[in-house]
Amino acid sequence: MKIKSVKNNFIFNSMYQISNILVPLVTLPYLSRVLHAEGLGAYSFAYSVAYYFYLFVRLGLNNYGNRTVAQIRDDSEKLSRVFIEIYMMQLLLGVIVTILYLFYCVFIAQDKLLAFIFMLMVISGSIDLTWMLYGLEEFVVTSIRDMTVKVATALLIFLLVKDAGDVWKYALIYSVGFFVSQVVALPIVKGRVHFIKPAIGNVIQHLKPNLILFLPTIAVSIYKTMDKVMLGSMTNDVELGYYHGCENITRVPLALVTALGTVMLPRMTNMLSKSDNQENIDALFNKSIMFAMFISTSTCIGIMTVAREFVPLFFGEGFEKCILLFWIILPSCIFLAFANVIRTQFLLPRKRDKLFVISLFSGAVINVILNLLLIPRFASVGAALGTLAAEIVVCVVQAACVFKEANIGRNILNSIPFVFSGIVMFVVFHNYAPPIGNTLAALVLKIVICGMLYCAVLGVVIVLKRTIVRRRKL
Repeated sequence: MKIKSVKNNFIFNSMYQISNILVPLVTLPYLSRVLHAEGLGAYSFAYSVAYYFYLFVRLGLNNYGNRTVAQIRDDSEKLSRVFIEIYMMQLLLGVIVTILYLFYCVFIAQDKLLAFIFMLMVISGSIDLTWMLYGLEEFVVTSIRDMTVKVATALLIFLLVKDAGDVWKYALIYSVGFFVSQVVALPIVKGRVHFIKPAIGNVIQHLKPNLILFLPTIAVSIYKTMDKVMLGSMTNDVELGYYHGCENITRVPLALVTALGTVMLPRMTNMLSKSDNQENIDALFNKSIMFAMFISTSTCIGIMTVAREFVPLFFGEGFEKCILLFWIILPSCIFLAFANVIRTQFLLPRKRDKLFVISLFSGAVINVILNLLLIPRFASVGAALGTLAAEIVVCVVQAACVFKEANIGRNILNSIPFVFSGIVMFVVFHNYAPPIGNTLAALVLKIVICGMLYCAVLGVVIVLKRTIVRRRKL
């Protein structure tokens, strides 16, 4: 099999991740003004419940299927056999979970219309073969597919969602787009494998390792999805709308980091399976840490710094609380970015699944406890504090457990200049208001000034650090 270019894979996956940013950035200001916080909250609650059912169809396939395919993709016969075995398991789970979700829609859901609309997303879990495409490193295909669907979704939102009663249209547009993106991938996978009748025992053998890697998925969902379910149940749709809006923006600092992790998981797995040069593997890991820290600190602390100007311009009136939520949630992206590299380029390629599961459940437990204590009193602010604490715990546990093996100490020291530069930027400029009457012009000017300060401080700190290292060597 021809080796895919990491650079090309990263570029195309980055384009997809950026489209994931641009669509909310373009549509969310419109939706917040049309649907208001209450409409966004109703959508977010219905989506979050359906997403949980979708997760139980997919289990740990994002990591297990990806990694398994990456190990055997050079053997066509073995690839076909293993793919059929894994997919039969996925299809069976899809049928069972869809029936359970139908029961939820009929007997439990409060907003039955939204619940039935999101059934299409649950059904999509049965045919979602992204794990196969990622294992084959077919990132060009998946990126173009998903970007096309994202653009079409955005256009339909502007054309069809016109007032506060159109929440169901928004849900339908998203669900149909999600389903279509899975359908178009089927012919691509079909061209790479041929049917081999699977034995029941061979199908079942994939269940246990999949369940193990499903545990971290559940853990992550507790502080990525369950927090919205808890917030919607314990407070109201307005608070959930604030939180939903802020959470969409937090994806911005993580887009390129997520793209890097997605591309490097199959590549690292393949390199380790071939006993590649350890120096090459270590070098890739260290460079990835630096890249993740630069992207996360510059963008997340940058957004925090301009939040006072950004929130009223982006969301409109009534979303002022999002400024405080940004200041609480966005620092979590730095810890998440650092942990993302450890997970995708160290733990998962080496099958250190147990450590991965323990770290995520540690964060999940902290998150649930804090949500129960803080949401009734502080609403969306309490949920934000729970998310921040969870990401810190996950990062610390993962880093501590592989501290010597992955040379985490050196990577932390190398990360300090990025974090320091971001803190300086925030302290100096978070209360600064450019003396310009036009809100958009003021925001752009502040972004430019903040970016210049960040780069200047970073440059000075790096030069000082290198100077100190040289003098120590002498």
